[in-house]
Amino acid sequence: MAGHTENEITIAAPVDLVWDMTNDLERWPELFSEYASCEVLSREGDTVTFRLTMHPDENGKVWSWVSERVADREKLVVRARRIETGPFAYMNIVWEYEETPDGTRMHWTQDFEMKPDAPVDDAGMTEIINRNSPVQMRLIRDRVEAACTTH
Repeated sequence: MAGHTENEITIAAPVDLVWDMTNDLERWPELFSEYASCEVLSREGDTVTFRLTMHPDENGKVWSWVSERVADREKLVVRARRIETGPFAYMNIVWEYEETPDGTRMHWTQDFEMKPDAPVDDAGMTEIINRNSPVQMRLIRDRVEAACTTH
């Protein structure tokens, strides 16, 4: 059994602004509350390899990993996967953007499997992601909408 989550939010901003802000990886620590840093390791065409480092968790542990993102601006889709998987056997994420009458719909799909020795199982990680993703999406929405009013 593997984990699967889907979360989405509509941002009252043009798709170009939402795309640009959410794909500016160096600024992710300003967009997400959970990331302490994002270091771009390489860029090759539409593919970016980067290291994300989280703020320390409640036990003081700092989680960090390397991921790869491939952005398809024409299709408004980004596919990402963890290269350094940590407690995951694998973790794949798809970000989809869609223009709507109310702004831009941003949809995240995460497919993953936890390693047998991970601190949580697939169901536990599904619960964590489904609790955290909406929080992060609301932060992103608020920050993009604030930027939209300043343009």
